[in-house]
Amino acid sequence: HVQLVESGGGSVQSGGSLTLRCVASGDTRGYERDCMAWFRQGPGGERTGIAAVDRDGIPFYADSVKGRFTISKDNAKKVLLLQMDNLKTEDTGIYYCASDPTLGWPDPDILPDEFGYWGQGTQVTVS
Repeated sequence: HVQLVESGGGSVQSGGSLTLRCVASGDTRGYERDCMAWFRQGPGGERTGIAAVDRDGIPFYADSVKGRFTISKDNAKKVLLLQMDNLKTEDTGIYYCASDPTLGWPDPDILPDEFGYWGQGTQVTVS
């Protein structure tokens, strides 16, 4: 099994920046081929795909964050990052890191049901 631990959340004013970090541990033998993603959970409890990177390392994003967020994956350090710039109040929520070793190339809409491993989440509040 893989364990994922997120960090880097916090409170920031609109227009500010945060960098979220997700560290993988446990059985990470295939980490470089794992598809990984970031999701946001809003007050209603639904998880929305924000950004993902497929097994070839190709990133893609939800329309709402294109040009503001950058996802990156460091295979050597087993770390997934989400650089969030020009934050808006609607970016507020709990951010979850997710991975799946069998997915390969996820749906462009970044669907939560496609990912088998999840972190515990980190809160981001933009005011």
